[in-house]
Parts: sequence; structure tokens; C-alpha cells
Amino acid sequence: MASSTAVRHPLFTILIALSLLPAIAEQDDEQEGDRVGFLPGQPSRPAVSQFSGYVTVNENNGRALFYWFFEAQTLPAQKPLLLWLNGGPGCSSLGYGAASELGPLLVNGNGTGLEFNKFAWNKEANLLFLESPVGVGFSYTNTTSDLDNIDDRFVAKDTYTFLVNWFSRFPQYKSHDFYISGESYAGHYVPQLAEVVDDHNKNLEANQQINLKGFIVGNAETNDYYDYTGIVEFAWSHSVISDKFYERVKNVCDFRLSPTTNECSHVMNLLFKIYHEIDIYNVYAPRCNIDGSAFSSSFNSSVEKEAKNKSKRLRMYSGYDPCYSNYIEAYLNRMDVQKSLHANISGWIKDRRWSLCSDPIFDNYDMEVFSVLPIYSKLVKAGIRIWVYSGDVDGRVPFIGSRYWVEALGLPIKSQWQPWYLENQVAGRYVEYEGLTMATVRGAGHTVPQDKPAEALVLINSFLSDWKLPTKDI
Repeated sequence: MASSTAVRHPLFTILIALSLLPAIAEQDDEQEGDRVGFLPGQPSRPAVSQFSGYVTVNENNGRALFYWFFEAQTLPAQKPLLLWLNGGPGCSSLGYGAASELGPLLVNGNGTGLEFNKFAWNKEANLLFLESPVGVGFSYTNTTSDLDNIDDRFVAKDTYTFLVNWFSRFPQYKSHDFYISGESYAGHYVPQLAEVVDDHNKNLEANQQINLKGFIVGNAETNDYYDYTGIVEFAWSHSVISDKFYERVKNVCDFRLSPTTNECSHVMNLLFKIYHEIDIYNVYAPRCNIDGSAFSSSFNSSVEKEAKNKSKRLRMYSGYDPCYSNYIEAYLNRMDVQKSLHANISGWIKDRRWSLCSDPIFDNYDMEVFSVLPIYSKLVKAGIRIWVYSGDVDGRVPFIGSRYWVEALGLPIKSQWQPWYLENQVAGRYVEYEGLTMATVRGAGHTVPQDKPAEALVLINSFLSDWKLPTKDI
């Protein structure tokens, strides 16, 4: 009886391999074409292996997303891949995450060049930044109607398509453990993307799956009721608003309603106006008192538009210029910088400046998702590693609201609320649930990696390594 297993002639195998060579060569050429040799004002040491460019996510509409990728500083072939997303919606992960928070190359204090970040997260992972959705930063579409249809689902679908196509360009990372991270309104982007990846994986062969292991979000907008309750309670408990104003808000606002009432919108506008004289993103940070074009990455509802139009994003931690956003825009609008990054290659944004945040995206974004807590429950059951962290002096997405919604998940507690340490100092607090860890970072505002870079590096290392945060006996 003949065997059912076909035996291929060695010549057949060789011919198949030879037929694949042109595709492999084209793939290598495309990847190397995205390599960034050296950016204007970049320090000569240490060496940084970086790539940037466009990945098409919809050929028919001419939609492409822009990325900036840094290989891990050591052993990149052995390190996980970490995607970082900023929120807004409508703000740039290049300008915030990469250039001012956790990337290895930060824009310096006058916008003339770059400085090396010794606390960069690519110490622990291969680090991928994405400008999303289209219309943000250098990402673009040739179909203007796309900009009228953007919502959370649109963003998640495009980002998933980006990942599939990016892995096709960088296949050496396809098998790596993959994690998603982000802050602020990325509290919506990140879990929804994780859900899309997990759902697709269930219907794909193993070699086609994205090796998703977990996600981590910071000061993350998650559930409107708990988040806005946290805003009001934080403002009162940190002496931003009076007892009388606090009682007024409680009497007229029911944050379970969407949209909220006109009376509630009015008092919330008043609350945000009170914040105009200080920094809502870090209530103890100095305020930027010079004019600038960059707006906040976190105002995310119609009740805040007036406040948004008058607010400036601040450099958060002590000793740094709080007006840094002007320097980042100055640097990324330089033509030599854009050429080095392979950005704006067709000159499509010649009629407008690159900006940290896109007003058209913010204004047109359909914020139809009230809560992503059902996704948390689903992904906890799926065994996805989930961490949530909060800078504890952020007034925009305060830890108070985050504690409320974490508790609302009803997860069993593994270890009680306790301090974690860095250099014999309390760096924050954390609590472990079955399937989720929540941590605070002491003295950090809305952008934890920027405010407390050393603590943030410990945080991401612990998350990726699946370790407890460092503790000690007192």
C-alpha cells in the first residue's frame, strides 16, 4: 500500500525557496528603506537603531498611518514588542510618548535637537509608536470623508490593520511577545485594540496570530461615570473648588447620563475654567505662561471645549520647562527632520503645520463608547495580563475615578493595597486583583513617564517581566 505522505524531491524544495527570494528581498528593501540613519541634532552616542515611515491601512481610500520604531537597546531579538498609543483623541504618540516621555530620543529644552533618555522604555522592549487615527500628526488619508467617520471602532480596526501590515514589513518581530500600552484617551484605544487582536487570533492559524500577552494603561479614561466623578472629587479634595461648588456639581450632575444635561455642562465648564490658572494635568506643577499652539491631549467631551481652547500642555516635572510643547512642534516642523523621518514625503501637509493635537479629529470624533469595562471583564477571563497605573496628582483622569472603576470590576483581591519602592523611597501604592494590577505613582501627573521617568521604567519592567513591584519590610 502506498504511503499517504508525499515525499518531495530536494530540487522541488530548492525551487520553492528560490521563488520566495524576490519577495524576501523586496521585504528587506522596504524595511531598510524605513531605517533612520541620524536625526538632526541627535547625540552621536549612544547609537540608536530606529525606523520610521508609513504603513497603508486602506489602499482604496489612500489611508496610511505613520510610525516610529526603536529596537531594544540590548538583545532586541529576545525582547518583547511594545506598542505605545497616546490619546486625545487626536494627539500624537510621536510628540508625546516618543519625543517627551518614554522614547530614547527626547526633544531638548529649546527645540534645536535631541537628548538621550536614560530611562527610555526600549531598555526593556522593542518600542513602537503610532500616530493614530488618520489626521493625527503625519498620518493621513486621501479620502476626506474618512475624517467624518472616526470613532473607537474605526481606530481599533485601522490599528489592527496597521499591525498586520507592519509585521509583514518586520517579520522578525511576529513571534515576539506583544504588549499594548498608552495613556489618557488611549484608555479606550488600548483595551479595544486588545479585544480586536484577541478576537482575530481565535480565527487564525497559529503562525498568523499576533502574540498578544497583555496591556498596560496610564491615567486611562475608561468609564465616563467613574472618571467624571473622580474629576469632581479630586478637584474638591485638592482645594481647587469650594465646598459650595462641590455640592452644586453633585446636585446637578448625573454622570450616568450621556449626553449630560445643559446645567451639568455649564457647571463642568466652570470647573474647568477654574483650572485655567493652574495645570490640571499636575496640580502641583508650574503653569506655562507663554502662548503656544499645542493643546491638551486629554480634553475629550463637548462640555470641555471652551476650556480646551485656552489650555496649554505643560512640561510636568520639576526642573523642566513647562512650555516644552512649543519646542516639540518647532523640531518636528523642520523640513530636515521630516526628511530624516521619511515623513510628509509627498508634501501633503504643506498647507498646515504638524501639531501635537488635531482639533479637527477632536471636534469630529464620535465618542459613542461610554465604558470599556465589559472589555476588561472579557480579557481578564481570556488570561490577558492587565495593569493600570495612575500618577496621583493628575486632575484630568484622577486616580480616584480609576480606583472606582477597578473596584467595579468585582475581581477577587490577591494582595492588599501596599507601598512599592524605589531607592528606599515610597514610589507609589499598588493592589493586585485576580487578573489585574493597579498601581499609583507618587508625585506624578497625567504623563507618568515624563514626570517620574525612573519610577515609570521600574513599572514597565515589572509589567513586562510579570513581577511584583518592589517592596520592602518597614
